[in-house]
Amino acid sequence: MTQANAPATPRSTLVVTAHAGDFVWRAGGAIALAAARGEKVTVACLTFGERGESAKAWREGRQLAEIKALRREEAERAAAALGAEVRFFDAGDYPLVATAELTDQLVAVYRETQPDVVLTHPTEDPYNGDHPAANRMALEARILAQAIGYPGEGDIIGAPPVFFFEPHQPEMSGFKPEVLLDITEVWDTKRKAMECLGAQQHLWAYYTDLAVRRGVQLKRNAGPNLGLAHTTMAEAYMRPFPQIAKELA
Repeated sequence: MTQANAPATPRSTLVVTAHAGDFVWRAGGAIALAAARGEKVTVACLTFGERGESAKAWREGRQLAEIKALRREEAERAAAALGAEVRFFDAGDYPLVATAELTDQLVAVYRETQPDVVLTHPTEDPYNGDHPAANRMALEARILAQAIGYPGEGDIIGAPPVFFFEPHQPEMSGFKPEVLLDITEVWDTKRKAMECLGAQQHLWAYYTDLAVRRGVQLKRNAGPNLGLAHTTMAEAYMRPFPQIAKELA
């Protein structure tokens, strides 16, 4: 096969998430859309959310190792439903603490996956310190993965655009929607992935309602686009870095 006829390398999305459920609630639609386009999606799941986001399992009398296994199995099923690969770091939550070893591991994932897009938590969340901690690690590892002098295997990366997905309490976290992503065509896939997370079943309705509200806002801001579904489902994102464009649209 000649170089001209060689298949293009599929685009790559990297999701850096603090807990096992975060990538589903906040970015499941974006993940499913990318996977449906044939892109590679890798989820770097720093913790299982075993201490801070597994209240139902603790009330049922389960032990720590059992809860970790439960959350891992749920996240694996959810990732499979979305079409993503999930990797677990088991870094421990509540609190999630940055270490040199964890940073090295994240840099290695960046260099291996060579992401075209990075999704992660926003910088603020007064209700859950693990989320800003994951943000800081995701951004630091992105910078270090670009540095040719930083030790480690793999080729350096470019500067992939970063999108912050919506926190659970956006008004209290300084989150202002800057990008509204139409996930209508993959909503059923995201809902199926949400239903894999039995440990947080109380959030199913919340994130369904949120997708409807963001969909209404998307339609309100879509201009003359008449091709939108009557019920549009959407996710909201922020951009910490400038958008690069050759025309305004």
